[in-house]
Amino acid sequence: QVQLVESGGGLVQPGGSLRLSCAASGSIVDYGGVGWFRQAPGKEREGVSCISSYDGSTYYADSVKGRFTISRDHAKNTVVLQMNSLKPEDTASYSCATASTCDVDYGLGYVYYWGRGTQVTVSS
Repeated sequence: QVQLVESGGGLVQPGGSLRLSCAASGSIVDYGGVGWFRQAPGKEREGVSCISSYDGSTYYADSVKGRFTISRDHAKNTVVLQMNSLKPEDTASYSCATASTCDVDYGLGYVYYWGRGTQVTVSS
């Protein structure tokens, strides 16, 4: 079983940046994709971004394209989500997940493991 631990959330002003990290207890290479979901109060969970363990291809939700960047470090079993130009609508709990695949058009496939999440609040 893989444990995923997120860090890096917090309170930031609109236009600011945050860097989320997801540290896995096991090898992320064993999973086809690793990525991030978010969920705001009263809203459905949304796939934000993912990265393929096979070829490094990436997926971004339209709402974050051009502002968020995902990267991986297989040696450290870590995935990082760099979030720039943050907006109030980015406020949510962000959770890391490992999955069967990361598709460049559809995001993560079947999710095997979830992290507990880290809160991101964008407010002035």
